[in-house]
Amino acid sequence: MSKTVKEILSKDIARRLAGVEDCVIANMIGLDSEKTSELRKKLRAKKINVLVIKNSLARRATEGTPLAPAFSGLTGTAAVLYGGDDFISLVKEVVEIDKDANFESFKARGGVMDGEALTPETVLAISKWPSRAEQLSILSGQILSPGATLGGQLKAMGGKLASQIKKLSEEQDN
Repeated sequence: MSKTVKEILSKDIARRLAGVEDCVIANMIGLDSEKTSELRKKLRAKKINVLVIKNSLARRATEGTPLAPAFSGLTGTAAVLYGGDDFISLVKEVVEIDKDANFESFKARGGVMDGEALTPETVLAISKWPSRAEQLSILSGQILSPGATLGGQLKAMGGKLASQIKKLSEEQDN
């Protein structure tokens, strides 16, 4: 491949990955066309993009970007997965596919998060973190909990006061 072609391809890759700060690198070598199509369809449904590229071109295209650490030390061809609702959801989906027997050849090889390279073990550990939606749910529960406790305490006191007033009014009627 000539330098001119490599330069054109690396600029195209850089354009496609512009704005992407976190990604997962996976191996898709060994999947037949049917499985690859099925995998891409499954990922597309989750708004996850897949870009299969040669690592040397990826290194060239991502030089000076937050994605650069993902490609240092990698050889061969890799699939760059990015997008989804949030990075944790992306990682969870990749790990789920990695465990799926239909896609035996698909393996997570690492990635990058906040400019820091990830190993396959780190990717697996991140998949156990709560996603953005789960974090928001936990946070809203923590915010609402004191209010619910206060409301229950106020209601209990009001209930006691009401029962005492009722008891006094019954005694006065007798």
